[in-house]
Amino acid sequence: MRTERNLTRLDRVFARLDREPERPAGLDVPRMSRHRIVLFSATLAFYLAIVVAVLTTSWLVRFDWQVMFFRPYQQWPEIHAFLDYWVVLGQRGPTAVMVAAWLGWRSWRQHTIRPLLTFGAALLLLNVTVGAAKIGMGRLGPHYATTIGANEMWLGGDIFPSGHTANAVVTWGILAYMASTPRTRRYLSALSAVVSLSVGLTTVYLGTHWLSDVFLGWAAGLLVLLALPWVEPLLTRVEGWIFDLRELWRSRRAGAAVPTPAAPVPAMVPQPATAQADEPPHREPVGAARPARSPAYLAPGPHTPRSERSPVTPAGSRRPPHSERASRAATSPRPVAGG
Repeated sequence: MRTERNLTRLDRVFARLDREPERPAGLDVPRMSRHRIVLFSATLAFYLAIVVAVLTTSWLVRFDWQVMFFRPYQQWPEIHAFLDYWVVLGQRGPTAVMVAAWLGWRSWRQHTIRPLLTFGAALLLLNVTVGAAKIGMGRLGPHYATTIGANEMWLGGDIFPSGHTANAVVTWGILAYMASTPRTRRYLSALSAVVSLSVGLTTVYLGTHWLSDVFLGWAAGLLVLLALPWVEPLLTRVEGWIFDLRELWRSRRAGAAVPTPAAPVPAMVPQPATAQADEPPHREPVGAARPARSPAYLAPGPHTPRSERSPVTPAGSRRPPHSERASRAATSPRPVAGG
């Protein structure tokens, strides 16, 4: 009797890393439920309340100045070096590369590009909304403040709301949004909340943002995540259009690779021997004119026939000179015959 081997925890982990044979049929796509609409409305009200509180120079602005004069980076200087690196988790470039790599692997594994499309749509909404708010309100940061107790609005700044905080909420929150199981979604939601809160407070510690900037950054990032289900139908159509283009390109490439059939060559049918015997042999007449040859090229000048040419005799002996023979003739003359 053959028994199957029990899979260990590590085996199950590696099995989940393998590519699925085909696209899963029941991919969970978040919908805009009533609970999500309530959260979106509450977050939007909080966002508007923060903006109004800063515009009216309320107690929130005074609290911003108190935190700035407290100078947390001077109270706890031993953690300054670590927080300089930790705040990178809120920068758009490095975090986008890390999260895009993870979502790209998931797209490859599940035969879908929806994770990458959702992440791209979230970053686009974040850049448009947060960038427009930064430029529109133009608030200066604590290091560039000019008047104590003022809200520093419309002075050409770009720190309200906090871009690091909003980006941390969206970048790490998109992992929880794309989670495949409720349990994983809860864990990733808690992780993204801790990272986004710590990144926002780190910017306050370093003195680059007011505390109200961080509050508004949290609200701005959460609004983007809560509004993503409204974009899902458009992402589905875009994904289908991209897959249709891929299939069209593959079909054209396959058609170009097939060789075109050559033109058929007519078969040589042998003639019967009786037909060849009945025909008279074809002979050429004796005096038939042959095609004229092209004239040969002759060098210009008079030419004499070979018989009239005088022979040319080379001057001197044709034998090569011999130095030893010459010296022998000079030293020992030949004896006279008959003596």
